[in-house]
Amino acid sequence: MRFLVFGAAGAQGGAVARRLAESGYEVRGFTRTGKVPEGVTPFRGDLGDAGRVKEAFTGVTHASVVLPLVFEAETVAAFTRNVIEGARAAGVRRLVFNTGNRLPDGETGVAAFDTRRAAVRALRESGLPVVVLRPALYLENLLAPGVLGSRLPGNHPGDGVLGSPQPENHPGDEVLRYPLPADLPVAWLGHAGLGALTVAALTGDGLAGSVVDAGGPAAVTGPELAAAFGLRYEEQDVAVFEAGLARAVGAATAAEVAATYRWIASAAPAALFGPGPSLGVTLMTPAAWAAAL
Repeated sequence: MRFLVFGAAGAQGGAVARRLAESGYEVRGFTRTGKVPEGVTPFRGDLGDAGRVKEAFTGVTHASVVLPLVFEAETVAAFTRNVIEGARAAGVRRLVFNTGNRLPDGETGVAAFDTRRAAVRALRESGLPVVVLRPALYLENLLAPGVLGSRLPGNHPGDGVLGSPQPENHPGDEVLRYPLPADLPVAWLGHAGLGALTVAALTGDGLAGSVVDAGGPAAVTGPELAAAFGLRYEEQDVAVFEAGLARAVGAATAAEVAATYRWIASAAPAALFGPGPSLGVTLMTPAAWAAAL
């Protein structure tokens, strides 16, 4: 088997590429920068370049795809079309598409959700052996500045749609701040868990055509999450969140990401971010993840 991992320079794609390489597989990492985890062969390219995408698929049997933080409908459609054409030409035996977030059942008017729903639809209608992986929020988002107050200073944001840098808290602030309702249960997932689940989805029998909600072993509310770090929970204002994110990724992208949080606060069903099937993978609870830091 030969694996192609899109976004191998990012936190999500990098976790997948790293897990595959550590498992002894031959891995090609598609990135714009050429930076990939150890043991991965870099392939520099842009998802908008159909010829380059097709070339990346040469000799590939399995592929993992996550899209960058781009939410313009025509651009996302072109990226998806290029992946489909490349995968078809190579005759891939399994393609796992990571939506980057949990997708609501219907159209929302939020580009970060609706463009991924369109991509899922195109991939599933393509005839390719696709597995759709819909992750919950990432535990690594909590390492962004300000989320854990002074307990864990640092700047290690994930590259998922729902993860981003935060403004700094005041020294000694024993609060976990995040722009989610306190009573919303979330099955927080670590990047390592995402990598393991993606490998299981790529190699497991009987999964083609399925939609898998990737999440930790149990969903916890904001106060329960904060308790794992010995903190109390405070729901962050989305406008404050957006301002911090804009400094890292630009105002336009920050606005689209913030729109997902506003939708979640106003319309998300309680079960949206619940746990999914483990696919035989042992996943960490927030408490276990915190203890391992």
